[in-house]
Amino acid sequence: MDPNRLPVIVGVGQVTDTTTPPETALSPCGLMLAAAHAAAADSGAGAALLRALDSVVVIRLFSDTSPAMRSPFGTMSNPPWSVARRLGATPRELLYPPQGGDTPQTMLARACGRIAAGESEEALIVGAEALRTELAARRAGLALDWSEPAPRPPEELGGAVRLFTAAEEAHGARSAIAMYALFEQAIRAARGQSPAERRAALGRLFAGFAAVARDNPLATRRGGFSAGEITAVTPANPTVGFPYTKLMTANMYVDQAAALLVCSQARADALGVPAGQRVYLHASAQAHDQWFVSERAELHRSAAIRGVVRETLAAAGAGLADVAAFDIYSCFPSAVQVACDEIGLAAEDPRGLTVTGGLPFFGGPGNNYVTHAIAEMVRRLRRLPGRFGLVTANGGLLTKHAAGLYAATPPRAGWVEADSARVQRAVDAQPLVPQAEAPQGAALVESYTVVNGRQGPERGIVLGRLVASGERFIANTPADAATLARLEAEDLLAAPGQVRQQAGRNLFTPA
Repeated sequence: MDPNRLPVIVGVGQVTDTTTPPETALSPCGLMLAAAHAAAADSGAGAALLRALDSVVVIRLFSDTSPAMRSPFGTMSNPPWSVARRLGATPRELLYPPQGGDTPQTMLARACGRIAAGESEEALIVGAEALRTELAARRAGLALDWSEPAPRPPEELGGAVRLFTAAEEAHGARSAIAMYALFEQAIRAARGQSPAERRAALGRLFAGFAAVARDNPLATRRGGFSAGEITAVTPANPTVGFPYTKLMTANMYVDQAAALLVCSQARADALGVPAGQRVYLHASAQAHDQWFVSERAELHRSAAIRGVVRETLAAAGAGLADVAAFDIYSCFPSAVQVACDEIGLAAEDPRGLTVTGGLPFFGGPGNNYVTHAIAEMVRRLRRLPGRFGLVTANGGLLTKHAAGLYAATPPRAGWVEADSARVQRAVDAQPLVPQAEAPQGAALVESYTVVNGRQGPERGIVLGRLVASGERFIANTPADAATLARLEAEDLLAAPGQVRQQAGRNLFTPA
């Protein structure tokens, strides 16, 4: 390819605010502007780079992702337009992609591909959340105004997408906490671990993330929590979705923003961006697993993660041994464990699994965490010329996956498009699990969880199989305190019971 068209990341910016009172704290738009200006300053090119942007991508805000997260303070009708207008830019492209933690990686790869093809010269990928401020303002009874009209809507690439079946929603599994806890129990079953053994493993896994966050000034939880502190159920660390405690889940009530500036090599040269500031995306791939969780044959596996990482490494001509740093998506421990298993990476790998501290400890700013992961990886690789860094991204319910391999030295073969379609074809060829719409009779537990609220256990959720047909079903358990307590106290994996329909929902009663 024309070396002048080689895409290069020239600037990264991050903002974390844990202290500003809600009366004076920045809105999501304000946080994005701060991150974009920080990225421009990081590049050395300054505001001139921002004014010349021809593409602005804003990662979808939580408030535009789920009706339950709708902000009481209004919303921007075209977030990339609002950002571009304040930066003094008039980009041809204004993108507001669908939700998912994979979108920062997929949008960066898209921007690089457009630059390599001569369709773009400079692009900004930026996102933010101000849920800390929003929560504080609501509690204080403040009336903030974060709304802004725009002359036209953004290009949304299809907009928000549905991630749950009607049966999953009907049985209260319409939450990431419930679904990732179900994955967790499936992992325990596959490993043959007792609840106590698995709990200890979870503590060790996330203690490593907490240690990285402790030394990261941009992290929101810097206590350096021990394995025991992470797993111990306390008033400050309650169970949220059994067996997960609060410290095992993404910390979404944060004020954080991150921005990436990518341009062509020729433009970087013209702007005088120093060679030491430049980092290159060597390869990237993306694919999705079977869309709905209850239809997946193996709840502890991800063919898409396995495929996108292998395809990414192969396209770059690299192997795991060539990678100096990793950031494995970490909304919940099961997301990390599944990814490590599919990649072939030990949880205790001495290179570590995160460069930020992960979503529970660094912070989980909605769909935008991976923008932070890439920004931190860029900063680290600038100090490691010739070494690779691998970032994985996960959207939905272990649904959408992407991987990016980065280095401070340019790729020898120029820009390479990994064959994501090949990965997707392999995933799509996998059979779906037959579903029992009206299950009746003897059944066995495949996975289970208890969703907890402020007052403790609220709902038992079971994925099970009918003994007679092998069909899978989703069901609730009886909601009495004794049954819910039993689900959290005993090991009920593969436990027998009876399932039946009652008032339009499936009810599983353990034997």
